[in-house]
Amino acid sequence: MQRFIAVRVLQSLLAIVVMSMVVFGLARISGNPLDVMLPIEAMPEDYDRLEKYWGLDKPLHEQYFVFVKRALHGDFGDSLKYQGQSAMSLVAERLPATLELALFALFISALIALPIGVLAAVAKGSPMDTAAKTFALLGQSLPAFWLGIVLMWIFAVLLDWLPSSGRGGLRHLILPAITLGWFQVAAIMRLVRSSMLEVLDSEFVKLARVKGIPEWKVVWKHCLRNAGIAPLTFFAIIAGSLLTGSVITETVFTWPGVGLLVVDAVRSRDFQVVQAVVIMFAGIFILCNLLVDVLYAYLDPRIRYQ
Repeated sequence: MQRFIAVRVLQSLLAIVVMSMVVFGLARISGNPLDVMLPIEAMPEDYDRLEKYWGLDKPLHEQYFVFVKRALHGDFGDSLKYQGQSAMSLVAERLPATLELALFALFISALIALPIGVLAAVAKGSPMDTAAKTFALLGQSLPAFWLGIVLMWIFAVLLDWLPSSGRGGLRHLILPAITLGWFQVAAIMRLVRSSMLEVLDSEFVKLARVKGIPEWKVVWKHCLRNAGIAPLTFFAIIAGSLLTGSVITETVFTWPGVGLLVVDAVRSRDFQVVQAVVIMFAGIFILCNLLVDVLYAYLDPRIRYQ
């Protein structure tokens, strides 16, 4: 077991190193941030002075090693756009909004997907099952930005029930949370349905029915408890996906989270903020996958020897 965990940890660290190289390189392909920071009438000596101040005059490999050295101490440098603020302080300031949106989206996903998945499995082959599978297909096919715009047009513009943007109370959360969690609703529903179908055909379920236990109790207590193992382990991956997938949703609804911050940073070529956000997202996603791998190894010992 220790060897399995050690291998997975090393693979996760390697993934983070590779991701840091990719992010470092891509951030610099977008162009020179000084072109955005300095006015048109700036003189060449102004460019030289700022390049030296920000360390942009050094070769790329030296800049990368400086970046890694600082990142190991939690220092991703100061923001080029928001001068006087560190990149991590900006991320920490926006992170609560992203966590709030992701957790509420996860709650809505589970609230919708679990009952639909259970009912689709119980009514296998019925119109209910067909409607659920169609719902899952649409959920995994619709682009998040398109869904967000449609929901905004219907519920914010036509009906005027909900606000179209910004962060506030519960009403501000509903539309972006549904947009963010819609894809996960389909994924969880399909997983619950397939797990429930396996459990419904098991011997202990047949025995429970023979004993005269009410059908609702058999389905919602005995079956769902056993069928919930696979979706439960999948929740860690979903949590990481919701955090990393919030960029589009936050941009559509002007939600002041980390996703909107990284979009603004890309537009202004703010290397430090882009690197901090992407590496944080990558770290969260890799950590979630690592936790799922370890959890699977505990649940199924056969996985440890693969």
